[in-house]
Amino acid sequence: YTLSLHDALPILITFFKRGCGLGGRSSWAEQEDTMIQFVLLFSRQGKLRLQKWFDAYQDNYKKKICRELISSILTRKPKMCSFIEFKDLKIVYKRYASLYFCAAIDAGDNELIALEIIHRYVELLDKYFGSVCELDIIFNFEKAYFMLELLIGGEVQETSKKNVLKAIAAQEIGRATSELQSP
Repeated sequence: YTLSLHDALPILITFFKRGCGLGGRSSWAEQEDTMIQFVLLFSRQGKLRLQKWFDAYQDNYKKKICRELISSILTRKPKMCSFIEFKDLKIVYKRYASLYFCAAIDAGDNELIALEIIHRYVELLDKYFGSVCELDIIFNFEKAYFMLELLIGGEVQETSKKNVLKAIAAQEIGRATSELQSP
C-alpha cells in the first residue's frame, strides 16, 4: 500500500507536532500554540500582495516585520537556504515565478512541514487559476485569501485540494445567488 501526499500530510503534521520527529514541541502546553504565525506573499519588487496573521500583533509592528522580512529575503541569493531565523521565529520562504511565499513558524516547529504547506497553497492557486501569477493575486485577492483559510488559526484544516476547490466553488455560487436576489 502506498500513501499519497494527500493522505500523508495530516499524518506528518500530527507526527511532528507531537514531538515525535525533528523540530517537535516538548510539552503539551506548547502544542496549543499555532504552528504558523503569519503568511506573506510579496513580489520580487518588494510589493506586499497578501498577508494573513494568525497571532495578534500591533499594526506598526506588522509593518516593521513586513519591511524587514521582505528586504532580508529579497537580498538573499537564489541558491541560499529557504529558512531564516528572525527574532524568536523561523521564516520559511519559497519563490514561485515572480512571487515569494513566506511563512513564520515557531523556532521549535519543523521547517519542512511549513515548506510543504506553502507548496500545497501554491498548488491550490495553480489548480484554481491555471498557472498562478502576480496579477491573479492582485485581481482575485478574495479567492486567494479564502484559499489561505485552509490554515485556520495557523494550523492545516483541509489537506484535500479537491475539497478546498469545492468550497471556493460553493462560495462563488452563494455570492452569485445573493447578488441576483439583491434589489
